[in-house]
Amino acid sequence: MIYAVVTGISKGLGEAAAVKLMEAGVNVIGISRSGNNQLPVLAEKNRVSYTDYRCDIGDLSALEETFQQISEVIFQDKITKLYLVNNAAVIDPVDQSMNIKAEDLDYHMKVNATAPMVFMNKFLYKANQKNIPFVGVTVTSGAAERPIYGWSAYCSTKASINMYTQTAALEQDQLNTKNKVIAFSPGIMDTPMQGRIRESSESEFADVKTFKGYKENNLLKDPSVVGKVLIDILTDDNVKNGKIYYVNEYI
Repeated sequence: MIYAVVTGISKGLGEAAAVKLMEAGVNVIGISRSGNNQLPVLAEKNRVSYTDYRCDIGDLSALEETFQQISEVIFQDKITKLYLVNNAAVIDPVDQSMNIKAEDLDYHMKVNATAPMVFMNKFLYKANQKNIPFVGVTVTSGAAERPIYGWSAYCSTKASINMYTQTAALEQDQLNTKNKVIAFSPGIMDTPMQGRIRESSESEFADVKTFKGYKENNLLKDPSVVGKVLIDILTDDNVKNGKIYYVNEYI
């Protein structure tokens, strides 16, 4: 059996990735705070399984418990391949860095950096322990590569994801495991996160007018189209370990 674990499946890119995986015959386990009522229906239509786990991945104890529950399910089966899609992320706090509250920054770091690293580490360990072919991807951003006024937290966590991806991949190469860790930059999509960005004031986010223009001028990518690119890359036998993939190179 082939399994994929996808975080942030309630909407946007996570939902789109889960749909594309199921259409490709992959059994999906979804993690989110609010769930998704459409995915079980689509799973039945595509004759695959879908299992939903509710978890706030900013709560590390809940994350650990959820991983344990998932492990008890999927590692009992004869798995022929395992995928992980670390998609869940938050944009807040959006503000000048000197105005950001410590507790808001702490939560952001846990959701955007700590949680995806923890999930990747744990699934890599299990895959190596049980000799299961594994490919894991974490969604990154162009914000990882340039400073953006008001996005000190978001830029920093996405930059950390890029370096983590390259480091974890280096380790897998040197250990000769054949398992792969990659990152994927999806560009600017028409998602609820974009809606939240457009609500920012100019004092919080200097580029807010530009982002409003993306929506007004119909320049936002469809998450379904981006999701297909992501899953095509993830499931390609020739995917390159440690590479940061950019959707703009494909569409």
